[in-house]
Formats: sequence, structure tokens, C-alpha cells
Amino acid sequence: MKAPKIVKKAQAGFTLIELMIVVAIIGILAAVAIPAYQDYVAKSKFAAALGEVSAGKTAFEVKLNEGATPGAASDVGLSTTPTANCSKFDVDGTSLTCTIVGGPSTVSGQKIVLTRSTDGGWTCAADTIKQKLIGTTGVCVGQS
Repeated sequence: MKAPKIVKKAQAGFTLIELMIVVAIIGILAAVAIPAYQDYVAKSKFAAALGEVSAGKTAFEVKLNEGATPGAASDVGLSTTPTANCSKFDVDGTSLTCTIVGGPSTVSGQKIVLTRSTDGGWTCAADTIKQKLIGTTGVCVGQS
């Protein structure tokens, strides 16, 4: 009878170096992904707020055609209470303003101003919001 052979099995698993490499790769991916996601959220918040304030342009034009000068948010159908995207709407004789609420700090508290020119065209300005968050659609102008 033969004696049984003892077979040593090598331990399976990862070495410390391999685990450290994986953690480093995840860290690098997170360092790139988090700012990109914040920019995406800021762009979404800006677009939603712009959509809310833009809704008042038609009623603004109607008031002007009727010979009245809009002076309050309710005059142009905008909310007089805070919404999900705008904490406050301001209306004067030539412009509509939305103060953005929520979202990343790059857009929260900033203002979008839609101004009507004498020829009936509308311009949009968001002076303190970076252009990369506004987009390249030409809808609004921010800082570089």
C-alpha cells in the first residue's frame, strides 16, 4: 500500500498591493466623476429655473400689448411663493428675474434675468454663473 501524498494548496486571495491599486483606481475615478456629476446637476437646475421664469414672457407681452406695465410676479402668471427651482420671482417694467434655490453652490442663490428690449426681443443674463454650466445653446450668457 502506498502512503497518501500530501498536496499543499496555495492560498487564494489578493495581496495588499493589489488591493491598494484597486482602491487607488476607485479614488481616481471618484475624483473625476464627482465634479462632473455636480456640473450635471447644476446645469439641470439652471435649465429648470430658466424654464420657470421663461413661462412669464408670454403674459408679460400680453400685459404690454394691453397697455399695462407688469410690476409683480402675479401679473405675468409667475408664482408668488417659492417653487422647486426659484425662491423668488421679480418683475419690473422690462425684466423677469428668478433667484435659483437648491442645487450645487455654483448656481444656488444666483439670479437669471430675462430682459425685454424695446424691439420686443428677449435677452438672458446670468452674470455670476459660469458659462460651462449654462451651456453653449446661446440661450443665456454667463461669465467665462
